[in-house]
Amino acid sequence: MINIILELQDVNYEYKNHLILNKINLQIKSGDKIALLGKSGAGKTTLISILNGTINPTKGKAKFYNKEFDKLNYDQKRKISTIWQDLRLIEDLSAEQNVNCGILGKESFLFALKNLLNISSFKKAHKYMQICDLKKSIYSKNIRKISGGEKQRVAIARSLIQESEILLADEPFNNLDPKLISNIKNLLLISKNKIRVPNTTVISLHRLDLLDGFNRIIGMKNGEIFFDLEKNKLKNSHLNKIY
Repeated sequence: MINIILELQDVNYEYKNHLILNKINLQIKSGDKIALLGKSGAGKTTLISILNGTINPTKGKAKFYNKEFDKLNYDQKRKISTIWQDLRLIEDLSAEQNVNCGILGKESFLFALKNLLNISSFKKAHKYMQICDLKKSIYSKNIRKISGGEKQRVAIARSLIQESEILLADEPFNNLDPKLISNIKNLLLISKNKIRVPNTTVISLHRLDLLDGFNRIIGMKNGEIFFDLEKNKLKNSHLNKIY
């Protein structure tokens, strides 16, 4: 039996009378490793925002485990984690505090207070930071004082520590050098030995050389899905339709 996690049914999204997404029908199944392709402005970021419930469709339905987003409770929504292209880190906090923010929804108010006062245990946060190739020297640094690549990996660690069922990521390899890209991509798609990694992922990309490890490729253009294929069926003729 196919286990459908996320589903969009005839979804449109309009902003200021401009149609951003048009008639999107999509089913995401457990175990999918999806690469989302398309030029800037194709609608990839908006699609991710619909998939995690950040914005609501203008028309159509978005469902998580067959339940519409406006009927989900907080615990259910936390089963979806997101790595945003703009990272959305909290600049007044340290790197380790930002990572810890990924688990605040599972903890008590007292834990949240201790986290902000910097007196709680960061053992788990440090584990995820280490796996994301972050050095100990930046753990307690204010987020403003670390590099762009380090911020990128803090955002990734914050998302992974949430231990969600599905991970959505919008250009998560920005600001990373080739070695780090390989390490982080393997972490998100393959490695499950040291930490719990979501079984299902949707990652938007602009680099075609990063498609190894994905089993499904979705191509977007002008707010529409032009193709949705198994990785081994992708051809240059498909890519020519969207680039």
